[in-house]
Amino acid sequence: MPHRDGPITGEQAKQHALVRLREAITRGDMVPAQRLVEAELAEQFGVTRASIRAALIDLTAAGLVERIPNRGARVRVVSVEEAVAITECRMVLEGLCAAKAAARATDEQVAELAALGEAMAKAVADGEPLTYSELNHRLHARIRDISGQQVAVELLERLNAQLVRHRFQLALRPGRPQRSLDEHLALIEAIRARDPKAAEAAAHAHLASVIEALSST
Repeated sequence: MPHRDGPITGEQAKQHALVRLREAITRGDMVPAQRLVEAELAEQFGVTRASIRAALIDLTAAGLVERIPNRGARVRVVSVEEAVAITECRMVLEGLCAAKAAARATDEQVAELAALGEAMAKAVADGEPLTYSELNHRLHARIRDISGQQVAVELLERLNAQLVRHRFQLALRPGRPQRSLDEHLALIEAIRARDPKAAEAAAHAHLASVIEALSST
């Protein structure tokens, strides 16, 4: 919110703008190729244009924003080919996290993953693909948290943020949520069985399926 005496400035303002912009892009509120006009964003977020400019520089480095010569900034467009390449990297890192989670998960954490699996199954049965997509995202995030592999977690957060549009599109494809559900339930079961190799294999199988779906776009 704007300060009553004018826009907020400095590092606080930059961080405020950075958080708001990242959330808008990763939620899909700002879509690929959408122009990011500094003056408009500064007014919207109650910060200075310099703060917006600094935030856009950080988001460009993170792969969420791109600068077009003489045109300013826009939300970065991730091609199908790049989405496949990103998912290939995810496969390795998600497999590592799944294996670590299988070795570390407490009974309470396993129950939490199972509950997410049940909610995902309900979303598919009820024909709610966007709810399923959000639960899918939460499941992967929770497995990463349980893994304790912080380096992999940070890398995956950066990679996943670039795939948000493709994730939504896959969730809306007929038949895709059911196949994805089966893959996730196998992953949850492997973690429940405390079987790191099976968990890693299940993560790899799921992401290989995502790559196949992306490639057929």
